[in-house]
Amino acid sequence: MKVSLKIAVVVVVATLLAISVVTVADPNPQKAAGNGPQVKIDNFTFAPNALTVPVGTTVQWVNRDDIPHTVVSDDKATFKSKVLDTDDSFSHTFSKAGAYSYFCSLHPKMAGKVVVE
Repeated sequence: MKVSLKIAVVVVVATLLAISVVTVADPNPQKAAGNGPQVKIDNFTFAPNALTVPVGTTVQWVNRDDIPHTVVSDDKATFKSKVLDTDDSFSHTFSKAGAYSYFCSLHPKMAGKVVVE
């Protein structure tokens, strides 16, 4: 009787472990990794603070801070991320030359700039 109970417990635990390792596609596209320039968000700063890229470049911002942040263009229309938790990312492709200033809407003193040539 005790052996049967131990076997049943082992089977249940093994089943739960097998279920926990099933890989599910990430429904959050903002966590996708990028190959272009990256701006790290950490300690309430964007680093690098200013970035110069050619037209057509996709820039990725990655939140490495332990609190949420956003990435929002100064005009609030060109680009706007959702709230980014730790390790979340946001990407934007710059299709026109110009200077694009941005900030964190949760912490407005955080600001950066992308110059597109």
